[in-house]
Amino acid sequence: MTALLQCLSHTPLVGHVDPEQPILDEVDGVITAARKRIEAFDPELVLLFSPDHYNGFFYDIMPSFCVGTKAYAIGDFGTAAGDLPVPTELAEQAVQQVMDAGVDVALSHKMQVDHGFSQPLEFLLGGLDKVPVIPVFINSVAVPLPSFQRARLLGDALGRWAASLNKRVLIIGSGGLSHQPPVPELATANDHMKDRLLGSGRDLPEEERELRTSRVIEAARKFVDDQNTLHPLNPEWDQWFLEVVASGKLTELDSVSNQEVSDKAGKSTHEVKNWVAAAAAMAAFGDYAEETRYYRPIPEWIAGYGALTAAKA
Repeated sequence: MTALLQCLSHTPLVGHVDPEQPILDEVDGVITAARKRIEAFDPELVLLFSPDHYNGFFYDIMPSFCVGTKAYAIGDFGTAAGDLPVPTELAEQAVQQVMDAGVDVALSHKMQVDHGFSQPLEFLLGGLDKVPVIPVFINSVAVPLPSFQRARLLGDALGRWAASLNKRVLIIGSGGLSHQPPVPELATANDHMKDRLLGSGRDLPEEERELRTSRVIEAARKFVDDQNTLHPLNPEWDQWFLEVVASGKLTELDSVSNQEVSDKAGKSTHEVKNWVAAAAAMAAFGDYAEETRYYRPIPEWIAGYGALTAAKA
């Protein structure tokens, strides 16, 4: 049994609003190095923790956590679309093991996912269908949100299950770091948007999806010119969080409230709970050691963009 941890920010704005070429080359170098490390590891199974952005999970029923036994990527913002190669029996087994460990988790036999899942599979593995993958959703935008502690316990339970499989397991945490793109909120939405957030957004008409994409792109362009148009990025917070994950001292985050995260780093920064769950899953295989780390605030992508690779110590 062995595992490799790869955490990586995602952004739907790649190719739509990009930073200067030297920064693109820098990020591409980080992703290329991570992909080569993964190729050398040769994973037999991927455990992928990711959020959703009101593309697959809605307020008609919003779980804190959900494991997919089958999953389909919608291809938003030009990312890959299609079925994920989910090993159904293993995924069902994982759900049972997590529940036996005292962590409540939902189950989906028809999970719809977006760029948060598809982008890391594209960037790190070369496509959606390269390695069997178990998709794990962590609610990161729809209040009420799970805590850091619950995300850690979810990851620990899944990690202990994965460690029993005698497989090479790649554990991916997708999302973050500091950012607050224009994501609608139920409390302030108009009637049309409330209807979308309550579930009708699951099958958006193409023209409406294009408008939604255009709004995010326009918000990114404005943010580049004036970083007070959205919640500013917080490199100091991001670097602190990276150090906590790299050190493996994940319980230090248990006392960090959701409100503190939103105030300091932005409301979508809760995506970092996917990193915490992934790191906790990695820790279940034994102590881990950081191999590489990357960070740069990238306003064009409305994100503190980071990556972290760790292997067993």
